[in-house]
Amino acid sequence: MKIEVDASIKDKTKDFALGVLTFDALVENSQGLDPLIAEVEQEIHCEYSLESLLQTGGILEARNAYKAYGKDPSRYRLAVESLFRRIIKGNKLYRINNLVDIGNYVSLKIKKSTAVLDADKVKGDVLIRLGKEEPYQGIARGHINVKNIPVYVDELGPFGSTTSDTPRTMIQEDTSHILMFLISFEGREVLKKDLEWTKELLKSYTSASKIETWIVD
Repeated sequence: MKIEVDASIKDKTKDFALGVLTFDALVENSQGLDPLIAEVEQEIHCEYSLESLLQTGGILEARNAYKAYGKDPSRYRLAVESLFRRIIKGNKLYRINNLVDIGNYVSLKIKKSTAVLDADKVKGDVLIRLGKEEPYQGIARGHINVKNIPVYVDELGPFGSTTSDTPRTMIQEDTSHILMFLISFEGREVLKKDLEWTKELLKSYTSASKIETWIVD
C-alpha cells in the first residue's frame, strides 16, 4: 500500500506527518485495558480543564492547523480533542473492543488523533488530502462537512479523517488485518517514539503480530 500526503496539506502545514502501523490481530473484549483506561481518565479529569486543553501541546498545534486550512476547530473538533473534552466533562470513554479502545488510549497519551482501520476495506493506494464538498458519513455521526480538513482517500473515496472515520473501514468482529494512523502536526521526530511505544503497547495488550511501522510526510 502506497500512502502519500498531498501538497494541499503540506503547503499549509509543513509539519504535518503521518505515523503508520500495520499488523494482524484478533478483535476481542478490552477488559485487559481497564486499568490503563481508568488511569488516563482519572489523570485527564484531574489535570485538565476545557480552557487549559486548548493550550496543551499537540492539541494547540492541531487546532492551529485547522485554522490554517480554513476550518473552525471549535465547530469541527479533532478526534483527540473530542476524547479529551468528554473525559474533562466527567464522562467515561466509550468501550468498543480491544483495538478501538487501545487506539483511543494511544490518542489520549500522545495527544494526537489516531485511526484504527480494517486494512482489508481500504482499496488501493491512499492519499491524505484536504476534504472537498463531498459525501462523508462519520461513525455514529451521520453526514460531516469534511471540506478543508485532512481526509484519507483510497480508490473508492474518503474513508477517514482527523475528525471522524467512516463505517466502511471501521473495525468489525471479523477484522484481522489492521491499519493504524497517528497524525502529527509537529513533524516526524515526535512520531518515532510514539510509533515504538504504540508497537510495544500492542504487543502487551493485544494479539498483534507482523507489526510494521513507518512515517509519511
